[in-house]
Amino acid sequence: MAIGTILTDAQWKQFAEEGYVIARGLFGPAQVEEIRACFAQVVKQGGIPGYFEPKTFEEAEGEPLLMYPRILYPHRVLATARAYMLAPRVMAALAELFGEEPLAAQSMFYFKPPGARGQALHQDNYYLRAEPGTCIAAWTAIDDADQENGGLVLVPRTQHEAIQCPHEADPSLSYFPDEVDLPEGAVVVPADMRAGDVLFFNGSTIHGSYPNRSANRFRQSFICHYVGASTLRLGHHIHDDLHAADGRVVTVARGEGGGPCGTPYAAEPH
Repeated sequence: MAIGTILTDAQWKQFAEEGYVIARGLFGPAQVEEIRACFAQVVKQGGIPGYFEPKTFEEAEGEPLLMYPRILYPHRVLATARAYMLAPRVMAALAELFGEEPLAAQSMFYFKPPGARGQALHQDNYYLRAEPGTCIAAWTAIDDADQENGGLVLVPRTQHEAIQCPHEADPSLSYFPDEVDLPEGAVVVPADMRAGDVLFFNGSTIHGSYPNRSANRFRQSFICHYVGASTLRLGHHIHDDLHAADGRVVTVARGEGGGPCGTPYAAEPH
């Protein structure tokens, strides 16, 4: 495959061999600040009904992730989120990785404040159910992310692993109930990032994060999932809301079948 102008040959090779790659500095400081300011305004205004409904300290009983819950699908209500979901440099990198036109399927924003639990090891395509093939995530660091403040970890070379049926995670470490097993001999590695870096990873690549153990550092991130134009089926929550770089809205068939757990769909999207 021809190598494009966003990712180097070495980066494309790393993604192919290890299932992930970090594009350092893909967004500059002004772009990072635009994303940060967009979501800071959401917090300042007190929320968006149906998308961001934070609880007070008393209502949350001190649980950080109830006071700063993740926002699912902000591109549906925030123009800035939609613009960055379809950012030309991200879409161009994804075209190189997919080898075909990418379609944006899902957006999320995570605040991950100090004291917040992590998300146990999992695989994204368990939730998105892209068929054939898989999805790719573009995980943009809005704050510097390291292991102190709950940055991501990945398991290289797991992109060819089958999608697992998860078991129950340790609730003292993970707010999300699902966890998958590590393949024999697998090694978990940190994906430390600076604000503006974008981590791309395969939908089967095992990844997760640990709690934010810092005293005062958030670990904000803007995360989107994409599929290739050859995708025929997707999960029920996103199959009719795919976005092309030129603004087209694309619909594919709703995936059927029981998946690895023998149930129609996972409890909620990743």
